[in-house]
Amino acid sequence: MRIISGSHKSRKIIAPKNLPVRPTTDLAKESLFNILINNFDFEELVVLDLFAGTGNISYEFASRNCKEITAVEQNFKCTGFIKETVQKLNFKNINVVKTNVFNFLKFTNKTYDIIFADPPYDLEGIEKIPELIFSRQLLNKEGWLIIEHSKKTELEHLPHFSQQRKYGKVNFSVFCWEE
Repeated sequence: MRIISGSHKSRKIIAPKNLPVRPTTDLAKESLFNILINNFDFEELVVLDLFAGTGNISYEFASRNCKEITAVEQNFKCTGFIKETVQKLNFKNINVVKTNVFNFLKFTNKTYDIIFADPPYDLEGIEKIPELIFSRQLLNKEGWLIIEHSKKTELEHLPHFSQQRKYGKVNFSVFCWEE
């Protein structure tokens, strides 16, 4: 995987092969960030990266000088890798939290401009993510919740759904306060 743009543009990151992850493809990530760059001022963003895995998305936001990124991941090896990479790349704006995503969402009191969730494609309860985020008002009024999922998962029937983008096998569903 590589960082697409920003201060660490073209930097390759090699994750250990034993991590239980499926990183967002470079094509899908580049397409998503092209949309985000037209809708947000990155330097002011407070971002939440759920199911952070390798930290791929967090590094992209950090490279673009986002104000603050919180990467939430349950797997010990993944959080260790993210912390190691954050230190290597000297990112001061990424905070790594090792916990279950659903527990984090139930107990955090922070609000975010962008919440990105890339759960395992076969995870039961993906549709509960938007419900939890909106009921707890964790997304700022102009913010976006972006959920990466397979084509088998249908989220467009949920409240606050705004749009879906497809890039190969990767699907992004976007949710926001204004429908």
